Amino acid sequence: MKSLKTLTFLVMMMALFVILAACSETETGGESAGTETESSSSTTEEVSEETTEVKDVKLVLNWFAKAQHGGVYAAQENGLFEENGLNLTIEPGGPQVSSINMVASGNAEFGLAHADQIVVARNQGIELVAVATAMQGSPQAFMFHKGHGIEDFEDLNGRKVYIQPGITYWEYLKTQYDLSGVEELAYTGQHVNFIPDEEAVTQAFLTSEPYFMELEGVEVETKLIAEAGYDPYNVVLYVTKDYLEENEETVRAFTKAFVEGWNLYEDSYEEINKIIQQDNPDIEIESLKFEAESQADFVYGMDAAENGVGYMTEERWATLIQQLNDLKLLDEVFDANEIFTNDYLPE
Repeated sequence: MKSLKTLTFLVMMMALFVILAACSETETGGESAGTETESSSSTTEEVSEETTEVKDVKLVLNWFAKAQHGGVYAAQENGLFEENGLNLTIEPGGPQVSSINMVASGNAEFGLAHADQIVVARNQGIELVAVATAMQGSPQAFMFHKGHGIEDFEDLNGRKVYIQPGITYWEYLKTQYDLSGVEELAYTGQHVNFIPDEEAVTQAFLTSEPYFMELEGVEVETKLIAEAGYDPYNVVLYVTKDYLEENEETVRAFTKAFVEGWNLYEDSYEEINKIIQQDNPDIEIESLKFEAESQADFVYGMDAAENGVGYMTEERWATLIQQLNDLKLLDEVFDANEIFTNDYLPE
């Protein structure tokens, strides 16, 4: 009898052990499943964070694609806009295309223009904000035959000067110097009349016309307009005030790619110029090379040497505003901080 009781007890203990083991496996399995679920959820969140929404944006250039847009093309070619969550479309400018009108009308988010154009636009009721500049100074100049140069701007008197009627810097020069003895002739973009006349002077861009004269076998020299004190920023990146207020992170991302693109272009311009030429087949590679090399100091020198590409100062903008007001191109002087900011430049 005792043996039977012992046997019954052992059977009951074994059954209890089996039940406990099964419960233990269930709990362990539940913990494993929970861990796997949490891990899966964590992975999904990481993928979600890594997959950022790409935003379509358009940039309108201030002219046909040239080396002065090298930073934009370097950024696009190296995927910098994509890295910053942007899908960029580049639209060329030209004589019939106003980047300011396109941006103001909402047909593009970003535009490039010269600083004086941005200031005048504000006077016309178009509120724009400059967020970076490609060039620290203006490469606009007078070009003359080598050995027939001028020391001072008043030395233009007694000469034929080919100049675009109404161009802002010429109006400025006439307020600073007595140029009553100049024979003004309309600038057409052609140099057929300038070339044979060794005493003639023509407006030019330091970054392009001297190269074209070299191809013609004509030796020339130049004098920068900036030496007279009129020196607006050139190829300035801007947006409308409203767009900036509503899309600060997009502006920050675009400006970052823009500046980093210019930093890349400094050492890779020959490769990037081939990309630029695809958008502007009418320009020669050698011309792009000349432009890239002659504009280098305007992009990477001056204030940019210490503060980085894209940097602008309140003093420069305030001076320009006052100059344009003095020329009666503005209804009133306004605070320079209303039209530019360095806040979106990368550190």
